[in-house]
Amino acid sequence: MFEEEQEPEFEIFSALLFNSLKAITFMFFIAFAMINKPADEGKVDPKAEMMITVTWPDDNPDDVDTYVEDPASNIVWYNQREAGLMHLERDDRGMFKDTVLLNGKEISNPLNQEIVAIRGLEDGQYVVNVVHYIANGTAPLPVQVKVEKLNPTVKIIYYQTLELKGTGDEQTAVRFTLKGQDVVDVNTTPKSLVELTRSSSPKEGGGGSAANAPNGPIDAATGQAIQQ
Repeated sequence: MFEEEQEPEFEIFSALLFNSLKAITFMFFIAFAMINKPADEGKVDPKAEMMITVTWPDDNPDDVDTYVEDPASNIVWYNQREAGLMHLERDDRGMFKDTVLLNGKEISNPLNQEIVAIRGLEDGQYVVNVVHYIANGTAPLPVQVKVEKLNPTVKIIYYQTLELKGTGDEQTAVRFTLKGQDVVDVNTTPKSLVELTRSSSPKEGGGGSAANAPNGPIDAATGQAIQQ
């Protein structure tokens, strides 16, 4: 009878090592997939039914404020950043303190933009105003105003460019009425929202009542009027 051939020890060790490496690699792959799956599925934007965006030229030092009134007469503005179902996502003061920290370095942010999110819809009329709180020149300032209804699909309700004429200039960009899911009666009939907020106490962080706006050019670094 033939004797059973003995498998060399190094071949046994190699087989065990190979199988162990395969098992570790497989477990690593599974763990990696489980870690990254939520990252792919977790890109959820904050709930908003409508978005109002106000934009003026990059690197422009002027301060423009956005005022929005809802059907319940709530008004969102720099001094009341949340009112009813509306929220002022970004209050932009031109070039004043308009910097971001990147890799330990302070970099100027050229974008001039304010955003108001409406997180729930109410039947009735909404009013969107823009106010030229601080003007650093005499030329008219072009300001783009866009109103979007986001659900069930994105629909642009209003998109126009206004020209603000200088410090204190308040203009009604648009008025529109919601009736269920429908937007009706879009118009630009003027209505002052600054007048309705003048009883509010001023607070640091935004423009302010147009009546109290400083005259003349403003130093973007300090926010103070430049003596001429």
